[in-house]
Amino acid sequence: MTGKTHIIGGVATGLALAHFTNYDPVLLTAAGALGGLIPDICHGGSKIGRKAPLLSKIISTLFGHRTFTHSLLFLIIINSLLAAFLPNGSIKAGILAGMISHIVLDAGTKKGIKLFYPLKIPVRLPLTTRTGSAAEQAVFALISAVAIYYGLEAFGGYRLF
Repeated sequence: MTGKTHIIGGVATGLALAHFTNYDPVLLTAAGALGGLIPDICHGGSKIGRKAPLLSKIISTLFGHRTFTHSLLFLIIINSLLAAFLPNGSIKAGILAGMISHIVLDAGTKKGIKLFYPLKIPVRLPLTTRTGSAAEQAVFALISAVAIYYGLEAFGGYRLF
């Protein structure tokens, strides 16, 4: 999936989480957008990889793309680091929600992900697409609608259904 799809996925997930929790929706949304980009630190051409090229190169060299940074192990490590060093629950929850949305979205690609890294078992959703395809644009539109729905509720006080 492209960076814009991962950003909107993180935003939508953060806003949906705000609906079901008492976390701050502004912090959840911003942290969700950031979390939606973090797993692609393993790819030098990604939005986050271009911001931290040295770290991206090291991670890519050690692990490759869509392996360690797209795994449950990585989520556990990030969760532990956030718990140890970040006192704000809204930001922690938003980052993790965004990361989870990223992993789920990439599981919907033809190559899939290595969710159980270091095991090399590829994990894919039943329906897959190619990055940048028309199907991804449809996914982007659907996720955008989810973000608008929960955003109207979180920031405008509107409940559509």
